[in-house]
Amino acid sequence: MTGHTATERLLRRERLLVIAGLLGVCLLSWVYLLGGAGTGMSTVAMTTWQFPPPRYGGTVAAWPAVYWLIMVGMWWVMMIAMMLPSAAPMILLYARVVRHNRKPAAGAGVVVPTAAFLLGYLVAWLLFSLAATLLQWLLEQAGLVHGMMMWSNSHTLTAILLLGAGFYQLSPLKNTCLAHCRSPAAFLSRHWHNGRIGALRMGLVHGLYCIGCCWTLMLLLFAGGVMNLVWIAGLALLVLLEKVVPRPALVVRSTGVMLVAAGAAMLLHAAMYGSG
Repeated sequence: MTGHTATERLLRRERLLVIAGLLGVCLLSWVYLLGGAGTGMSTVAMTTWQFPPPRYGGTVAAWPAVYWLIMVGMWWVMMIAMMLPSAAPMILLYARVVRHNRKPAAGAGVVVPTAAFLLGYLVAWLLFSLAATLLQWLLEQAGLVHGMMMWSNSHTLTAILLLGAGFYQLSPLKNTCLAHCRSPAAFLSRHWHNGRIGALRMGLVHGLYCIGCCWTLMLLLFAGGVMNLVWIAGLALLVLLEKVVPRPALVVRSTGVMLVAAGAAMLLHAAMYGSG
């Protein structure tokens, strides 16, 4: 037969489909964030270059069930927007390996298993988003994070977040997790599982390594603003640089030193001026 069905022609462009899917998910995530992520306030309204951000007073409000869902969704979409670009090389390599190993008689293609791998990766960040939402509620109830602006109202909290992120950047665990994230081929050979469930499992494991690599950086959103576009874009760029530059140790260590220095200065300021 010389003709091909529309489906067969699409399957021959599987790599383009995977790339288009990743770009689509990223684009939709950023559009949702820029629209306020269901919070009722736009990201632009909560964006500031000032650090630490302005401190506002206000009463502590209860969270109804629907607000919990909005916050979990906000964190999850934000993590997708920030982390998916840096995970794209791993996902594309997985799709390439599946396509290379596929038997000619098999017609399943690579889109479905790649989607399963992506789903596992996103589930890992959903778990992180649930934990981050709970932490946000606790900090807000303690008066340490402003309920509406969603940034730190305490210089002491800001200092702790900066110091924690800085010291973690310099830790062996950071290096171990980053090594897994930067080596897609080694990760796939070490953790390979066949089938869609295997793909889901591999994506979940890869997501957990990414969380292990970046979780303290993501918590810095509480310092600069959970919906502060400056911090969202800056942290996303930092994560991407850690995974793609030829000498990641230089980026990681220099960032760690700067964060520790900033945290120490903030802690000293809080101690001297009693700014909370």
